[in-house]
Amino acid sequence: MKTILILGALFSGLGVMIGAFGAHGLAKMLTETGRTDTFETAVKYQMYHALGLLILGVLMAQYPVATGLSLSGICFLVGILIFSGSLYVLCLTGVKWMGAITPIGGVFMIVGWLNLVWVIARNLR
Repeated sequence: MKTILILGALFSGLGVMIGAFGAHGLAKMLTETGRTDTFETAVKYQMYHALGLLILGVLMAQYPVATGLSLSGICFLVGILIFSGSLYVLCLTGVKWMGAITPIGGVFMIVGWLNLVWVIARNLR
């Protein structure tokens, strides 16, 4: 629970920093390469799932007997690293094959949310 909360707060703060860096420090380069929307998508999904980690941490504290919540946390974390990470690398380096692994991160994010639905349906009454 504590680790999930720390990671949620960390990735939220990093999302703000990376977003600000993209909007100010990288704006010209992202515009020239046509990657502004891609970068914004990476930041947006990082923030959504960082907030998801925070929600999970709160749920873990509130419902300690609800087993399976940590799997959603792992999926969100892996999803952030692969989905957003690959898009950041693509935007900064132009390495196009990084975009090919982005959907793998998206699948992890989806599995995290579906697992959360399952855990809630199974454990909370």
